[in-house]
Amino acid sequence: MPAWTCPDCGRQFGKARQSHECTPAMSLEEYFSTGPPHDRPVFEEVMRHLRTVGPVHVEPVSVGIFLKRSRTFAELRPMRRWVALSFSLPRKVEHARITRKVVGYRGRFFHVVNLRGPDELDDEVRGWLTEAYLDSPA
Repeated sequence: MPAWTCPDCGRQFGKARQSHECTPAMSLEEYFSTGPPHDRPVFEEVMRHLRTVGPVHVEPVSVGIFLKRSRTFAELRPMRRWVALSFSLPRKVEHARITRKVVGYRGRFFHVVNLRGPDELDDEVRGWLTEAYLDSPA
């Protein structure tokens, strides 16, 4: 359950009156109508996995798709040749699949994995995504 829903744009946040770009989320159809063709299959595979873990609020905005419990625990951002899956964990993961420098902030570590297609969401990445979900406040 979100702690706060913005009365102007209807987006959900974990903190009351959280600072944000106040524009309504898009529908999935609107979002995918303009993106690269590899974007939707990756999203569908991520969601297929997350449905086995628990409920997820999906928020498509112009820059990507935010995946939330009460707060964002992962993001999908389309790139020209892949989808960047970012997620936060309470620990730093060092692995070849992590494609950007891991950034630490307030005891959390932000990781990015590039997925060129749905088949690249392997068991290891699913495990990190599950951990990010379970570590996020409900």
